[in-house]
Amino acid sequence: MRILFLSGWYPYPPDNGSKIRIFNLIKWLAARHELDLLSFADGHVDEGRIAAMERHCRSVRATRYVEFRPSRLRAVLGFLSFRPRYIVDTYSREMASWVGEAVATGRFDVVVASQLRTAPYALVVREVPAVFEEVELTRYWERFQNARGVARLRAGVSWAKLARFVHRLLRRFAGSTVVSEREKALVERVAPDCAPPLVVPNGVDLHVYAGEWGDPEPGTLVYAGSLTYDANFDAVAFFVREVWPRIKAQRPDALLRVTGRIDGIPPERLPAGEGIELTGYLDDVRPTIARSWVSIVPLRQGGGTRLKVLEAMALGVPVVSTAKGAEGLDVIPGKHLLIADEPAQFAQAVLRLLNEAELRSRLTANARQLVERYAWDECARRLEGLLQRVAEGKR
Repeated sequence: MRILFLSGWYPYPPDNGSKIRIFNLIKWLAARHELDLLSFADGHVDEGRIAAMERHCRSVRATRYVEFRPSRLRAVLGFLSFRPRYIVDTYSREMASWVGEAVATGRFDVVVASQLRTAPYALVVREVPAVFEEVELTRYWERFQNARGVARLRAGVSWAKLARFVHRLLRRFAGSTVVSEREKALVERVAPDCAPPLVVPNGVDLHVYAGEWGDPEPGTLVYAGSLTYDANFDAVAFFVREVWPRIKAQRPDALLRVTGRIDGIPPERLPAGEGIELTGYLDDVRPTIARSWVSIVPLRQGGGTRLKVLEAMALGVPVVSTAKGAEGLDVIPGKHLLIADEPAQFAQAVLRLLNEAELRSRLTANARQLVERYAWDECARRLEGLLQRVAEGKR
């Protein structure tokens, strides 16, 4: 197949959940088909980053993604549009032009629009069938559900506009994917007259996590995730405020490392306390995770399946998660990881892992067997099957 892949994130380096998914799907598909990449980028894309993707793709072009600014004129005018304001404000005529040029000069069998950022640009193309890869609505739905007072009214209007917009989009696509059964149910509720989405879960490249990463550091916890993402910030703030003091009371030697970007967050808002270390962005997060005794995932919002859970399992680190944090994964609490939602229970689960070597060993062994079922090969093969059906004209 000839595939035109539109990405809302520049996939290299694959250093957040979205980029990891996109990079691995592209890598697998490009090894078997001809793939051209048009991508937005979160900052400057130098020759090295372009070359990294050219090793996989027939051609690569990238343009900077302009972040949503509510006060900008286009964003204000977005109140009058049927499209969500941030779609109106961040729309790129350059990307739309690139898509049109690519299709005019190349014989593509299918267009893949990865995530909502790029979905509108796939509609520039009418003569080539398109697939909406990774429709995500849960975090927007939960934002509305959890809002109160005047904020709930505003969130309700935003949700209604988004749901209507996504419904209209999906009617123009020949197929779509989601990362979990829960996401699938929500998409089907929003767009009941459209083709049901295919579940293509997040995966893990086990070869990337193999190796020696250094000696384990007793009493260490890790949270892997950028605090610039709302769901991560909420998770860490909740843990530091409600859970961490309970752990420190019984294990004064415990250390929590939070990895990921903190750029632009006012210092007074950053989680702080005794035994808490904010590493900032790490070029390679694997050693920090692998040397930890416990990976915590105290997420309370957001959708999808958690790559941070799969990464910890692949690196042999036991996980304590909320039910939300483990959502979408075929895990058994007490066998593959520990689940706790209330602060006292979460703290107790962490303390058990810090104090019980046998429990750590048992969970990591079981988790390793489980994570082998989430290899990217299998996930990408599902997507490939959908693309082939769409390319052949089967809705």
